Order: sequence, then C-alpha cells, then structure tokens
Amino acid sequence: MPEYEKAMRPEDITRLFVERSNAGDAAGVAALYEEDAVLAYPPGELTVGREAIRALWEKVLANAPRFEPESPLPTLVNGDIALASTPPKVGAGARAQVVRRQPDGSWLRMLDQPEFVPPTR
Repeated sequence: MPEYEKAMRPEDITRLFVERSNAGDAAGVAALYEEDAVLAYPPGELTVGREAIRALWEKVLANAPRFEPESPLPTLVNGDIALASTPPKVGAGARAQVVRRQPDGSWLRMLDQPEFVPPTR
C-alpha cells in the first residue's frame, strides 16, 4: 500500500477523505479506516472491514462524484477515542465518526455514520 498522509488530528480525516475521494483514490479512502472498521453505507446497510470499504469506494468513485469540504463540528475526545462530526452542506441530517488514536499518534475511523437523516413524523 502506498504511503499516505496520516490524520494527526481527528478533524484531519474529513479533509483527507475529500482529497482522496476527489482524486478517485479508493485505497486512499480505505486507508482512513481501521482494519475492522464499520461503515454504515450504503443507507440501511453495513460495510465491515477496510477491504470491503475499499471495494465499496471503488464502485462509488467510478462515477467520479465531487465532494466539497465540510467544516467539522467540535470534536469530543476521551483519551484515544474521539467523536468527530460535520453538518452536511446540503443541510440535511449529520455525519459522525468514532475515531481511535493509533500507536504512532495518528487517527483512523473505527465507526462511520456518513448519513443521519432526521426521522419523518
């Protein structure tokens, strides 16, 4: 696997995700996740493990979507675990990730909920 820039703060992961996605780099996106990470995507499904996440992003990025940076909300950190989130630019719902500090001081996603949609009443 190529050497990728590491997220040295939890907030770096969102920026790196946008950069790598817009470059069409599914392996680079997957490198932002722990080996056994869980991604709640596609909606209503779970994608488990870095390799499955890479395969999913290969399919998604084949359509060359463009992602815009989103400003992170304040990160909640407790030791080596953090909750990071961003409000989507489209103004619907929220995005949240649980990230874990790695032995080298970098951060990787362990749980990723890219789309929270407000319940309909």
